[in-house]
Amino acid sequence: MEPAVSLAVCALLFLLWIRVKGLEFVLIHQRWVFVCLFLLPLSLIFDIYYYVRAWVVFKLSSAPRLHEQRVRDIQKQVREWKEQGSKTFMCTGRPGWLTVSLRVGKYKKTHKNIMINLMDILEVDTKKQIVRVEPLVSMGQVTALLTSIGWTLPVLPELDDLTVGGLIMGTGIESSSHKYGLFQHICTAYELVLADGSFVRCTPSENSDLFYAVPWSCGTLGFLVAAEIRIIPAKKYIKLRFEPVRGLEEICDRFKHVSQQQENHFVEGLLYSLDEAVIMTGVMTDEVELSKLNSIGNYYKPWFFKHVENYLKTNREGLEYIPLRHYYHRHTRSIFWELQDIIPFGNNPIFRYLFGWMVPPKISLLKLTQGETLRKLYEQHHVVQDMLVPMKCLMQALHTFHNDIHVYPIWLCPFILPSQPGLVHPKGDETELYVDIGAYGEPRVKHFEARSCMRQLEKFVRSVHGFQMLYADCYMNREEFWEMFDGSLYHKLREQLNCQEAFPEVYDKICKAARH
Repeated sequence: MEPAVSLAVCALLFLLWIRVKGLEFVLIHQRWVFVCLFLLPLSLIFDIYYYVRAWVVFKLSSAPRLHEQRVRDIQKQVREWKEQGSKTFMCTGRPGWLTVSLRVGKYKKTHKNIMINLMDILEVDTKKQIVRVEPLVSMGQVTALLTSIGWTLPVLPELDDLTVGGLIMGTGIESSSHKYGLFQHICTAYELVLADGSFVRCTPSENSDLFYAVPWSCGTLGFLVAAEIRIIPAKKYIKLRFEPVRGLEEICDRFKHVSQQQENHFVEGLLYSLDEAVIMTGVMTDEVELSKLNSIGNYYKPWFFKHVENYLKTNREGLEYIPLRHYYHRHTRSIFWELQDIIPFGNNPIFRYLFGWMVPPKISLLKLTQGETLRKLYEQHHVVQDMLVPMKCLMQALHTFHNDIHVYPIWLCPFILPSQPGLVHPKGDETELYVDIGAYGEPRVKHFEARSCMRQLEKFVRSVHGFQMLYADCYMNREEFWEMFDGSLYHKLREQLNCQEAFPEVYDKICKAARH
């Protein structure tokens, strides 16, 4: 009884403290208290529920039969919207706080919400090397299932909660993208419900214009109801080499060199200052040196970016064997390095051993509980951006990031960008090597002002024919946006498929200039 009484007393004191200080004060100035006591346990319950549900559904093979019924229900909702006069735009009924994007979509309150309850893996065909999935399937679900049967996605973006639909309608990248491209480039078919309620399947050879226009369109051409994605045989471990590099020119040269080596299955860089980085290269393997095995995903292990930094501090190269699934989600526990701002002591060994098994909190729950005041503070004093620029412009880009926002660490992830139709492609007619520069954290530049600083950064990205990931805050005006993205095929299809009355234009859906 004594532990229960003590817990009850602590809970009562905590509630009294909130009453005295106010909930908003606690959420802003002592957010770690709320996160540790409430969001971590709640996030754990969510994870267990969805993992068990996905496993049961797949084992019972009930998903394909239910899928067809659910698609018909979506078609019915769209046709009813049309019969009622098409008075407002449509959007998915998924609450905005459930998305991984930090942006809060206010359009959910004014648009017709179409309920899309599609969150299952439908089929794994190892002969054709294809997995067919519904749009709300998460990367956590995919890795849990595929790695258990010896397969994986060629490009498996990092965070557990990222969904297939988000990665197609937005985009996705991983350290294998220098070989396979972005997430859209490993997809072989999309199934959609269009503005008139009809069902269509598109591939590179069937309805090809729609196939190439869907990625990055943010749900403004139709509702994604399924996707077919390539899979490849998986091995048990990643043999990962750590190489500290100093001097910006040497960092850029070395990173470009290893990104062009196809024998590297994985390439990633973490930049800790303008002239200090650790470059990592990995290959899949079934063999392991037990003395060098590092199960980095175990809850009591140091956060990955802190572990990597030790190689820089000690100025030594390293070699480790990391279990495949641990490698795929190496940045998940610390949400890259964002969690250090929410739980400042989260990487402390005592915290990791006692509570690390509940980390990380769900990004969706963090959004749900942040409140308007905290959201505005984050918007003005926090940067979460991924800019995609040609590899040849990397040095210039890093100088620009340093001068405009000064956020470290910076994530570097190379990817190959094929010359294909659609919103995003290289300037020329040939495939080109690009790099994703990810900046997440509090800017240290003096007198940082979010709008002006980000517009300056966006201007640079446009000038080198780069692209901004659309999950992040975007400050461009309409003309600037369509200077960055090729809208020729997109606008042609919006007219052909009668999307103008059914869905907002992608710019109006995601850009701050259009939403405010």
